[in-house]
Amino acid sequence: MIINADDWGRDVDNTNRILECHRRGTVSAASAMVYMENSEWAAGIAQEHGVDTGLHLNLTTPFSASHIAPRLNEHHQRICKYLGGNRFAQVVFHPGLTSSFEYVVSSQMEEFQRIYGEAPKRIDGHHHMHLCANVLWGKLLPAGTVARRNFSFQPGEKGALNRWYRKKIDGTLAKRHRLTDYFYSLPPLDVPGRLERIFRLAVENTVELETHPVNAAEHDFLMSASIVQLLKPLSVESFRSLVQGSASN
Repeated sequence: MIINADDWGRDVDNTNRILECHRRGTVSAASAMVYMENSEWAAGIAQEHGVDTGLHLNLTTPFSASHIAPRLNEHHQRICKYLGGNRFAQVVFHPGLTSSFEYVVSSQMEEFQRIYGEAPKRIDGHHHMHLCANVLWGKLLPAGTVARRNFSFQPGEKGALNRWYRKKIDGTLAKRHRLTDYFYSLPPLDVPGRLERIFRLAVENTVELETHPVNAAEHDFLMSASIVQLLKPLSVESFRSLVQGSASN
């Protein structure tokens, strides 16, 4: 079971909440944003506390750091406007934004390497936009990195077309990247038996559980005795073994 917290480095609240859960032992990895107000400080904290971090690629939320180059901001804003303009924009390849996507994605990978001291070995996306058509079909994520798959659903939870599309995208990802076996979000927390079923899957499979400890309900659960009970039969791991397996393939 890999319990991964998104938005490390976005701001002080996000980073502090994630660190608190990491020290509790209920968050084992974090996805780090760059070019945000807290990014550089968070990189130092990650190294100090041994937080396993990957790049949380941001294509939808304005950068908030003070040192952003005007050209980077301009290209990033174009992408944010496009992806935020229509709920189906992410599934349509935009040829007019090809160079913008290439520049913004490569810039974030370079900034991650600058502040963390190494290139990201795993990448996921803020609002899951690492799966948008321009990134996926443009092959902008380095081959061999660990990439986050689509959410996993049980039959009947989503329509057949939705499940077919997710399966197709995951199949494309798997040709160039290493994936976990399953991927779920921590919420909803109030569905009877849901988390128990997810945690049972992790006995024999690699499961990533996405969480946002800045949200009070998720933070409270991650700091509670309830999750400790669920984790008792499991090994809570970082992504390091998955990354090492990817490097050996």
